[in-house]
Amino acid sequence: MSDNIVPDTQHRSLIERLPQRPRDFALLARFDRPIGWWLLFWPCLWGVWLAGDGLQWQLALWLLLGSIAMRGAGCVYNDILDADIDAKVERTALRPIASGRVSKKAAWIWLVALSLVGLLVLLQLRQEAQLVALASLALVAAYPLMKRITWWPQAWLGMVFTWGILVGWVELRLDNWEVLGAAYAGAVLWVIGYDTIYALQDREDDALVGIRSSALRMGANVRGGVAAFYAGAVGLWALAFWLYRADWVALLTLIPVALHLAWQVMTLDADDADNPLARFRSNRWAGALMAAACFIVGNA
Repeated sequence: MSDNIVPDTQHRSLIERLPQRPRDFALLARFDRPIGWWLLFWPCLWGVWLAGDGLQWQLALWLLLGSIAMRGAGCVYNDILDADIDAKVERTALRPIASGRVSKKAAWIWLVALSLVGLLVLLQLRQEAQLVALASLALVAAYPLMKRITWWPQAWLGMVFTWGILVGWVELRLDNWEVLGAAYAGAVLWVIGYDTIYALQDREDDALVGIRSSALRMGANVRGGVAAFYAGAVGLWALAFWLYRADWVALLTLIPVALHLAWQVMTLDADDADNPLARFRSNRWAGALMAAACFIVGNA
């Protein structure tokens, strides 16, 4: 049964225990790889905690559920559109649609089911936050096409995957837009950096099938490029904190996340098969460190 599980799954033993049919749908929504919904959820929490209204645990849990459901829906949508390409790439050839184990019709039904969970979460938000969340749908729908028309699909993903910071902030306050703008822009650069690391795994296959990525665009300069994006992210986050609270002590809260991102860059080995995936996944901790910084600055 393990032959039907993609190589980079994080919960192989758990997934293997499922019957084939539910296992395929779990794999299709990437439930075996929680890093995706962690990376979608952290910016949501940044917006909530930087808004300065305490822990907001109930709101945080709703946003976590929404992140899991909508990340799953996004993956299903992506796999429906990319089935032919996935079948030609070694890392993705075993995905349920690409391998033929799940039909596109069944995948669309699963997509609708996951989207209904997202709708339930949406209804928990106030109207302004609902409108902000709905505005992201056009970006989400266009993302799978970006890798065909631009060398920088990671930039588009950055706008999509960090949209939650806007939703979390607007749910609690409707002011200080310059703070939110700087924080969001920094988050976009963070995503470009970590998704470039992720794209290192597929450089050879992407080049063969004509898929574009920032990892291919930067070539031998990928480490310097990632470092520049990470530095820009930290700089914009520092600007957001300064605009929020003109206090040098607030900037000190960024030191842990800055050191973590620096460690990623210094230890990145593009030629090691396992290294880029491990560095990419470590961004769950970068997101957690940034969340702690946002809470401290927003609620001190």
